[in-house]
Formats: sequence, structure tokens, C-alpha cells
Amino acid sequence: MNRIFKLKNTIQPYAWGSRTAIAELLGHPTPSDHPQAELWMGAHSKAPSKVWCQDRWQNLDLMIDQNPKAALGEEGVVRFGPHLPFLFKILAVEQPLSIQAHPSKALAREGFAREDAQGISLSAAHRNYKDDQHKPEMVCALTSFFALCGFRSAQQIAELITPVWPARYRESLSSLKSSKNEAAIREFFVYLMRLDKKRSSELLSDIASAAERLRDQHTVYDWIVRLKRYYPDDIGILSPILLHLIALKPGQALFLPAGRLHAYLKGAAIEIMANSDNVLRGGLTPKHVDVDELLRAVDFASHAPTVLTPHPLGCEHIYPDVADEFRLSALHVRSTQGFRDRNGRKGPEILLCMEGTAQCLWPGSSKGLAIRKGESVFIPAAVHNYELIGEARFYKAGVGNAMQRKPIPASPTIEV
Repeated sequence: MNRIFKLKNTIQPYAWGSRTAIAELLGHPTPSDHPQAELWMGAHSKAPSKVWCQDRWQNLDLMIDQNPKAALGEEGVVRFGPHLPFLFKILAVEQPLSIQAHPSKALAREGFAREDAQGISLSAAHRNYKDDQHKPEMVCALTSFFALCGFRSAQQIAELITPVWPARYRESLSSLKSSKNEAAIREFFVYLMRLDKKRSSELLSDIASAAERLRDQHTVYDWIVRLKRYYPDDIGILSPILLHLIALKPGQALFLPAGRLHAYLKGAAIEIMANSDNVLRGGLTPKHVDVDELLRAVDFASHAPTVLTPHPLGCEHIYPDVADEFRLSALHVRSTQGFRDRNGRKGPEILLCMEGTAQCLWPGSSKGLAIRKGESVFIPAAVHNYELIGEARFYKAGVGNAMQRKPIPASPTIEV
């Protein structure tokens, strides 16, 4: 396994996806016949990439199973078992997708075992846990990218919701002003999630009407109006008031640890995460919402999101190490400055070409491998070094380095 493999990846056709963003990257006809929401690059059992090996396409997860030490490195197998620890994606968000949180490692293991013991099929619509892994993730904007991330303070929530809240329900806001911050947020969130259908419908109708009148005064009210068009009876349309509303510029990123309630609203982005598909939803979705399980997972503390930017190292721009399972960087290869990876890598990588063409060379390769816009490759740990020559831009997914982990550097959030 001392060579580099080209990948064939699965496109997830979720209804909220774009009909142009992924198709344009891959050089396919646009608009696509159906929405294209996510391009998966990795070895998750739900949709493993395929590798061109021995004159045929083979599943990447099965190839790794055959020789995990060569694919992942001895250290990788010790740290994460015989599995690729990260999942690499392109997101193309045309319509807002669900409010969600991801479980901690302990909760994922317990929940997966519990649902298995209950005999709930992995494909069942009401199944919460698809695997036994946690899912920290980072999202990095390719275009202007709008997201909701982490609870505002109870005071901020009260200030934003009072102008649109019906007077006849005013007593329901008392907890936001009388309780301690985290307890207040939790109590109000539970109140909203437990509303019966009739009262919820009346409340949302009144709030949407008020938000329509105020939409020019604050962006959160404008987003409430937008969300109601997609999900008219979903309490999740109030999420721009409850959660920080962030606008990322291309190249800026957010890290989402376990329990951080969030939603992506609009734009295209790179996403990298632990190799898991565990999602606990809280709204803005026709899919299953398990309120009790969501409440077990969510962190109700107020967190002002920190915008992450990469630091340059030659033609590579490296984002902060935020998780054991993954690391993200961007490469800009020029004819005057190629990329040479000669640091004795110990883990696997995936390269995704966003623009241009480059030749990838490694020890023992005669002609190497041409990588063009929209193409991706898997670099096993057994390939200790390689180089890229040409004119191209890449995103690179690799394994995090726990020994080099530092606190996430403070930087101003970009709220709207």
C-alpha cells in the first residue's frame, strides 16, 4: 500500500442541497437533476469512498481492513482502532438544514448499545445512534456561509425575543430573567420543545407576524421570516434568537464540540469530523426529533463562537488542531512553489483539488498521479512523503496531533 489512490466519492442527495455547487466542482452538468447536499470522502460504512486499485474500484473501508497498519500507521491503529478516524465532506447548503447536536463519546457508546439491545434497526427512521462514535466537527467556508452556533446568554435571548413575543404568553419569559444563565436557557428551551401543537402553532404565527414587521431592524427577525417559509410549524424557526447567528467569510472556520447546538443556513463549505454519522435533531426538519435524547446531549452554557483562521507554513495554511481525529489545512501549489511533504507522516490523508491541476509524486512512482479540479486522493500512512507540482488549490484532511494541541486562539466572532 505504498502508493496514492484516486477516490470515487458518494454524493448525498438530501433535499436541502444545491443543484449547482457540487456539480460545478466535479465538472458535472448544472443544474443537477436533484439537490446535491454532501460529497463524502472517507471510509464511513454508510457511504465509503471507492479507490482505484488492482484495475477496479474497491471500497476504501474494505481496503483499510485488509492492511490497517499500512493504511493508517501503527500509531493510528493504536489510537483509533483499524478505522479511518475522520470523515471529509463538501457541504452545499441551499436551504436551512436541521438544528442539531452531536453526542459525546460516552453518550454515543451508551446510546448505540441501548438501541442495539432494543432491536432498533440501523435504518429505522427513529434510530438516534448510527454508530458508537462521537462527532466533533469543523466547518470551513468556501463561500459566504451562514450558521447558528451555541446559545446566546439568557439576557440576550430575552432582549431579542421580547419584541416579538405575544403579550398573552409573557409569563413564559420569566425564567430568562429570574434564573441563573444556564438553568434559564435550559428551562426556556424545554418549554419551547414541549409545547403542544395547537399552542405552538398560535405562538409561531404571532411571532412570525411580529418578525415580519421588524425584519429590517435586526437580522434575526429576517431569518425567522425566512425559516418559517421552509418550516411553518416548526418551533426551530426561533433558533436565530436562541443561538448565535454567524456569517463566515471564505476561509474562516468554526469548531463544534460535542453538545454544541447548531444549524447551517446557507452557503458552501468544507466539513471535517470524526468518522461518525450521529445526529440528534432539535428542529427545522421533517425527520425524527427525540427531545429527551437531545436534552441529554446539549450543552446549555452560553458559548460565543470563535472564528478560526489558518496559520501559513510555506504554501500550506494549517487550521488549529481542535480534535484528536482530524486536522484541516489548505494548500496553494504554484509552478514556482510546489508542496513537499517530507516530515515523515504517521497517518493517512485525503487531498481534494478545488482548482487547477497538479502532479502528485511519491517514492517509487514513475509518472505519479495527475489530480484535477474536483478529484480527490487517499494517501496511506505507508507513503511517508510525497510532493505536488503544478498550479492548483487543495484542501487536505489528516489526523490530529494530540501532543501539539493548544487552546483555540481567541478571535472576534462575526455575528450578524
